[in-house]
Amino acid sequence: MTDTLTPPTPAPTPPSRERRERGKGSGLFRAIWRWHFFASFLVVPVLLVLAVTGLIYLFRFQLEPLMHPDLMKVDVPSADAVQQPYSAQLAAVQQTYPDATVMSMAEPREEGRPTIFSVTTADGGGRDVFVDPYTPEVLGSMDPDSTLSGTAVRLHADLMTGTFGDRLLELGACWAIVMALTGYFLFVRGWKARRRMRKAGRKGAKLRSRHGVVGSFVGVGLLMLLISGLPWTGLWGAKVQEIATDRGTSMWSEDHGAASDPLSTLDESLPHSHSRDVGWGSQKSEVPTSDPDSHDGTNTANVDTAIEVANREGLRHPMTVTIPNDEGGVYSVIGYAFDAPSDERTVHIDQYGGQVVSTYGFDDYPALAKVVTHGIGLHEGRSLGLWSFWGSALMCLAIIFMCVTGPLMWWRRRPRGAGRVGAPRGKLPLVRSPLLLVALVGLGLLLPLFGLSLLVVLALDQLVLRRVPALAGFFDTVD
Repeated sequence: MTDTLTPPTPAPTPPSRERRERGKGSGLFRAIWRWHFFASFLVVPVLLVLAVTGLIYLFRFQLEPLMHPDLMKVDVPSADAVQQPYSAQLAAVQQTYPDATVMSMAEPREEGRPTIFSVTTADGGGRDVFVDPYTPEVLGSMDPDSTLSGTAVRLHADLMTGTFGDRLLELGACWAIVMALTGYFLFVRGWKARRRMRKAGRKGAKLRSRHGVVGSFVGVGLLMLLISGLPWTGLWGAKVQEIATDRGTSMWSEDHGAASDPLSTLDESLPHSHSRDVGWGSQKSEVPTSDPDSHDGTNTANVDTAIEVANREGLRHPMTVTIPNDEGGVYSVIGYAFDAPSDERTVHIDQYGGQVVSTYGFDDYPALAKVVTHGIGLHEGRSLGLWSFWGSALMCLAIIFMCVTGPLMWWRRRPRGAGRVGAPRGKLPLVRSPLLLVALVGLGLLLPLFGLSLLVVLALDQLVLRRVPALAGFFDTVD
């Protein structure tokens, strides 16, 4: 009798990693990770541009003199050398550039630096003219927008593309806020998993852990930088300013008294250098003017008089002075407040008699403008001295680190040859999480550009990606 051998039952095949991911696709963690992942495609390039240009802007006073020593450095003749009167320096500029209109003058920032005059040329362009304060000799001029820091400022503002660049940066900033918030969720909820992966020696575990730890510190500073930068945006900032103006206040500390606006991008001590072309409050403040009839139209005051009067009024050096260009204009002297926004103060001086016409300072700002002013100081790394400066520099470097390690983590774990992007699989449980839905709606209302883009993304996901199998597979979409 022949025995029939029954073949052994094969052991069950363990589920593949892809199947395990599909099984956990509905989890909140993986869903938020998915949004964090796809948001990075927009946020990373934007943050890289902002961080690099912000770093250049921070070090502008160190970099520019090194790049333009012939214009931005002067030899001090001796220890007891005396500077020439500013009126003599102004006359030298007017003689060298007879067709230009001098708009403002900035005192030397420190010993061995030139006096800077901002002028408007006959064709309407702006230039900075550098004068040796000891001779006085005109050293030359340059377009402030053509410098390294000037280019960085323009890229930081709108990518040098106007409205399109402004909207793109604002959109990236809005999603960066979402990235920071979701990053904290992933950091807290994924702490144990990252620790297990690191102990097991999993590939990329150290990089992921470092990304999370650095991000936990960067997130707070990033949120501060993003929120303090929103007032400059063309959509959110303009709309909030419009609402504020309708209610008799303002985000900006614009002083109507200045007869001409300083053009220089090199002297950022100006308290009004970032104001929009909108009046603060209800625009009910009076614009100070000089009275030519008070002295028979004879100018008895000059730029030196304005500096002396402002010095008696307690303004800090180095000062910036706007030059009157008509009979009714005033000398508007702006005190140095680079390291202390609360010290911002402008004194308007009659160009004939040299008396103080009016003053305008931090104490006169609307409450909202005071908050924004301090936010600007923190954003630019100048409110708390060297602590603020080096803190902002470290923040820029940390943001660059995050922008590099994020894509690198994906690159190492991407499914090679699988025909898909390798995104985390998950779907936000909005029906089961009303608080999450309320949070998204609230964030969308607070940041309209984010809200509109979110609606577009959700529409594309429902109407296109989920209806085309090839796209659904490529983007790792789950039902």
